[in-house]
Amino acid sequence: MKAAVLDAIGSPLAVREVPDPTIGTGDVIIDVAAARVLPYMKEVLDGRRPYLLKTPIIPGSGGIGRIRAVGPDATRLKPGDWVFVDSTVRARDDAVSPDIILQGLTAGSPEAMPLQSYFHDGSFAERMRAPTENVTRLDLADRADAIRWSGLGTCLVPYGGLLAGALQPGETALVSGATGNFGSAGVAVALAMGAAAVVAPGRNRAALADLARRFGSRVKTVALSGDETTDVAAMKAAAGPVDLVLDLMPPLPNAAPARAAALAVRPNGRVVLMGGIAGDIALPYGWLMRHNVTVRGQWMYPRTAPARLAALVRAGLLDLSAFESAVFALDDIHAALDHAEAHGGPFRGTVVAP
Repeated sequence: MKAAVLDAIGSPLAVREVPDPTIGTGDVIIDVAAARVLPYMKEVLDGRRPYLLKTPIIPGSGGIGRIRAVGPDATRLKPGDWVFVDSTVRARDDAVSPDIILQGLTAGSPEAMPLQSYFHDGSFAERMRAPTENVTRLDLADRADAIRWSGLGTCLVPYGGLLAGALQPGETALVSGATGNFGSAGVAVALAMGAAAVVAPGRNRAALADLARRFGSRVKTVALSGDETTDVAAMKAAAGPVDLVLDLMPPLPNAAPARAAALAVRPNGRVVLMGGIAGDIALPYGWLMRHNVTVRGQWMYPRTAPARLAALVRAGLLDLSAFESAVFALDDIHAALDHAEAHGGPFRGTVVAP
């Protein structure tokens, strides 16, 4: 089969013929139809993001495809089924605290490297192997439908944060980083889950205006000034008490925007940290204690999330057609990487179609 291979960190991807993946018990083989290219994928491949991965590797974080073969323990999946492939792979030998990897991208810890060594290669290939439990059946018509459903992968990340924060219908959510790729998807997902209002702070006024245009009066945009007192007051006033804050800020050296967003939550509210802030958020101990604020981190999402989010799409509550996808052939992987880096804003996607 043909695949894009990273031979060493910092080297260009090489598109070449490689052996087909082999199947084992608990595995499926998928013919890849559409694979998302993350906006920051070039940073992973050249080492700017020091992810835990072994080279050579076929990168690619999940995708959409059709099952070619299933293992002997599969009971419902059949060859020919269209499926979403979830890149979040959990070890099977510890149900309480499983080690986690992102297939084709990174191990979550050094302890997870054996798992990363097996479910190693990702979706920038004509075929890939994945754990049986990591594929979700979809009722798709054709490859064009598969490309549209690629937006599911972007929406799953904020969905995991909103699930972690137990967002309830009728509540108000604040999405910190709302003008970014994952943050804007978080606004859409929160509304699909029944949020009465979503507060969307940011400095990019054009992106804020676009969110308001797309979603109407349930989205309350806040133009940030950089002054914490001013910004916290503005976020609190935008839609009344904020029940849940979801931080999806990118890797910034300054934690001030994430801190200001967290401080906007109401007493007895919840804060979920899911972004890439490099610094310490330093929330006040007394404020947390006296106001009974719950703060938790969340990496990715539970195993049931793809099926549950797909149900929101099928019900018409989440519209994946909002995502504009530029499609590239596998042979054009370098152009796809450049496009993803340059067009990683709200509701924009880059897809490789092997």
